Amino acid sequence: MSNMLTNMKAQFPAGPPQEKLATSGGSEPRTAGSVGAFIFDMDGTMIDSMPSHAQSWQVFARANKLTLDLDDLMRRTTGRNGAECMRELFQRELPDAEAWTLIAEKERLYRELFGPIFTEVAGFKTFLEQARARGLKVAVGTAGDQDNIAFVLSHLQLPSAPHAIVGGDEGLPGKPEPAIFLEAAKRMNTGARACIVFEDSPFGIEAAGRAGMRAVAICSTHTAAQLAGPHVVASVRDYNELMNLKFLENLHVATS
Repeated sequence: MSNMLTNMKAQFPAGPPQEKLATSGGSEPRTAGSVGAFIFDMDGTMIDSMPSHAQSWQVFARANKLTLDLDDLMRRTTGRNGAECMRELFQRELPDAEAWTLIAEKERLYRELFGPIFTEVAGFKTFLEQARARGLKVAVGTAGDQDNIAFVLSHLQLPSAPHAIVGGDEGLPGKPEPAIFLEAAKRMNTGARACIVFEDSPFGIEAAGRAGMRAVAICSTHTAAQLAGPHVVASVRDYNELMNLKFLENLHVATS
């Protein structure tokens, strides 16, 4: 596998075409160029929270006497910031203050539901620490707000804080716009081409491509086919699978 990656580096700047299928239905890792940083989406990527988000949307909709097509709403909102989500739900323009007040109510419901069953995506913390031990910078780039970010970090209890955190309530457009990922790279003083994004949503994968970054598809909520793209260098179910594929060992880590 390492020989294949080495031979393809010069040929495919964004990674070669899909090769051998991994057990998830995605592809074996394929990387090119020096890597300086990883940017992790949060929900569905660091933590297995998407079922609780879906449940909180149902509870919120009932409380507000709204008819909800849950699958359609999740398709339209996953990766967007809170105000954008509320405008999608209500299907009308909402003033910023009202939209953020409403999303705060919905996210409170989510934290109440997910807190007692809080679970990381398998292997995340181990993979993160192995990445840091190899000299990689790490960032969180999420459409989630500061309350959700604080909630997640307090439960994960990471040994060391990320080098940068960018949230969806900082005035940036949500995914598929690339702004959140570009800001994360800027705060780490790392070029876009040296970043690999870890994402579980189609909007997030698209945002990584638009940012000029490679991506790893974490297939916790979508299939590898739904998260495909020429910039996607691996598709896996979780970080245990990624570590089994020797992903970190095959990286050319930037030293500056």
